[in-house]
Amino acid sequence: MARRAGDRKESRLNAATPPIPRLGRAGLALFALALAVRVAAVLWSGVSTTRFADAPAYLLAARSLAETGRYPLRTDPHLFRPPGYPVFLVAATLDHPDRIAAARLANALLGALAAPLLAALSARIFRRRGVALVTGAVAAVHPTFVLASSDLQTEPLFLVLLLCAGYLLLVAGDRPSSNFALLAGALLALAALTRSSALVLIPLLLAPLWDGRFPRRVGTHLAGSALLGFALTLAPWTLRNALVFHEAILVNDGAGYVFYGRNAEPALAMARARSREELQAATDAFEREREARIAALPPEVRASPGRLSRALFRAALEQRAADPRGTLRLLAWKAWDWLRPYPDPRFWPPALVVAGGAYFTALYAAAAVGLARASRPGVRLFVLVFLAVTLLFHLALETSWRYRAAYWDPVLLLYGVAGAASLAGFRAPPRAPSRAA
Repeated sequence: MARRAGDRKESRLNAATPPIPRLGRAGLALFALALAVRVAAVLWSGVSTTRFADAPAYLLAARSLAETGRYPLRTDPHLFRPPGYPVFLVAATLDHPDRIAAARLANALLGALAAPLLAALSARIFRRRGVALVTGAVAAVHPTFVLASSDLQTEPLFLVLLLCAGYLLLVAGDRPSSNFALLAGALLALAALTRSSALVLIPLLLAPLWDGRFPRRVGTHLAGSALLGFALTLAPWTLRNALVFHEAILVNDGAGYVFYGRNAEPALAMARARSREELQAATDAFEREREARIAALPPEVRASPGRLSRALFRAALEQRAADPRGTLRLLAWKAWDWLRPYPDPRFWPPALVVAGGAYFTALYAAAAVGLARASRPGVRLFVLVFLAVTLLFHLALETSWRYRAAYWDPVLLLYGVAGAASLAGFRAPPRAPSRAA
C-alpha cells in the first residue's frame, strides 16, 4: 500500500515538473569549444614542460606505478599524495608519464568535460535550455578552469568526478534510483582518492533522507546505496594503507603536514607578506622551521605516517591555543584568501587583477541572485550546505584560490548564469510546489 502511494505521488510530481531540456549536439559543441580553449592554453604555455609546483610529486608516483606496479611510500619527503591523479597520468600516457605533452593534452581533454557537465547539471536543476547552454559556454572559457586544465594539476580530474557525483545524486533523487545513488557514492570516493579533502563531503550523501517528495524508506534506501558505493570504492585503497603502514589511513597522510603549514606560528609571517619577495622569504623561513621540527621528533614518529601527521596537528594546535589573537589573524587571512574576488596581486599583473576582480565580483553577485530566486529549494539547501562545509573545512586546514575553483566555482557558474538570466527578465517554466525538489 505504501509503495503504491509513493508511486502515485511520484507520478503526480513527474507530470507537474517541466521536462529536462535535451542538449543534443549543442553539448558536443560546448565540449569542442572548451577543448579548443584549453589546448590553446597548453600550446601557449609550452606543451612539453610543466611549471606546476606539485607536478614532480605526481610524476614520481606515476613513474613508480608504470615501472613497478606499486605506489611509492612517499611522493614528498614527509607524505604521500592520493593515488587518483597519478593513476590517470599512467592511463593517459599509456605507461609513459614522462611524456609531458601527452599528459598535458590529456588533462586539457579531461578539463573540457566540465563545460557539458555543468550544462547538463543546469538543465536538470533549472529546466531551461538557454540557461544551460550559456552555463556551459561560460564554463568553457572560465579562467580558473582553463588555467588548471593547462598543466599537470589534479583539478580537472577532481572536478569531473565531483560534477558527475553531484549529477548522479540529483538523478537518483529525482527518479528515484538506488543504482544511480550507488554510482554517485562511488564517484565521490574516486574524487576523494584524487583529493582527500572530498572526504568532508561524505555526509552530503545522506541528502536523500531529507527529500520530502517520497516516503522516508525511499530516502533511506538511496542514502544507504550512496554510502555503500562510497565505501566499496574507497575500501581497497584504505586496506592497502593498512597492510603497508599498519595504520588506519583512509586516503593519505598529508593532513597534519598541511594543517601545520597554515596554522603554526611562522604562518603569521606569510599572512603579513605584502609582496612576492616577502612571501617567498616568509615561506622559506617557515619551511626551515617545519623541517627542523620534524627532524626533532623521535625516529619512530617520523617513520609512521599517522603518528607524524598527528604530531604536527598537536604542535600547531598548541601554538594556536597560546596565541588567540594570532589565531584570529590567521583565520581572517585564510577567509579573505578564499573569498577574495580578485587574483592575488602578489603574483598577477595589475590589469589581470582588475579584470579578474570585475569578473568574479559580477559572478558572486549574480550567483547570490540565482540562489535567492532558485525554484528548487531542496537543491538550493544542498548547495548552501556544500558551500558552508567546504569553506569551513578549508578555513581549518588550508585555503587557496586553486582549491576554491574546484569547489565553489561550479556553484557560482550554475547559479550565476541563472541569476543573470533572471535579472534579464527570462522567466523559469512553471513548477508545481513540493516540499523538497
